[in-house]
Amino acid sequence: MTAPHAPLEVFDDADIHRVLCVVAHPDDMEYGGSAAVAEWSSRGVEVAYLLITAGEAGIRDRPPEEVGPLRAEEQRDACAIVGVDDVTILDFPDGLVPADHTVREAIARRIREFRPDAIMGQTWELEPGWGLNHVDHRHTGIATIDAIRDADNPWVFRDQIAEGGLDAWSTKWLLVPGPAATHAIPLGEESVAKGIASLEAHRVYLAALPDHMAPGEMITGITTDGGAAAGVERALPVRAFRMG
Repeated sequence: MTAPHAPLEVFDDADIHRVLCVVAHPDDMEYGGSAAVAEWSSRGVEVAYLLITAGEAGIRDRPPEEVGPLRAEEQRDACAIVGVDDVTILDFPDGLVPADHTVREAIARRIREFRPDAIMGQTWELEPGWGLNHVDHRHTGIATIDAIRDADNPWVFRDQIAEGGLDAWSTKWLLVPGPAATHAIPLGEESVAKGIASLEAHRVYLAALPDHMAPGEMITGITTDGGAAAGVERALPVRAFRMG
């Protein structure tokens, strides 16, 4: 992750009681976002995860039918470390997440079910600062923006309301870790430690990436830089978009 621009405004999350995290793959939340989840969970904020794929195409030398369940298990282990037991993993194909309304519909449904005050998503930028972004990340990031608006419109995906017993829901915030941060979420030392441990929980996946930076070094760097930009000891830098 690129270093955030200084100064960053401290994000006021006092009115946030439920957060839905929407990402493409197992491990996507663990690159800093899970440290914020640990912080929220410690304060009684209810957090749920929605993964668009099981990440079954993520290990080159192992078959998808073996990798998908393995990575889902590692994700649930990672979630348990940061206090989350509400994990939904959809069956869109890893590497082939479509850029169409089907992903939006699935995300909007979960928004209407969970009724979050904030959503933590992932960047849709093609060049986010660390290389070229994965197509699934880009499609999921854009679909999340659209789904927040869809969920708030009672005339979009009307069958969810008419037949599914759901109501339109307005989410207040979209929070996106990554480039061009505008705000910072302060973190305690224990939350950062849990964030590191949650990334380490993806043991088999990380073992297949021999050049991957050590989780402790990576997450400490992200949160230390974020804290310095916000005038606090540790923080997660995010772009904060007011929605609804």
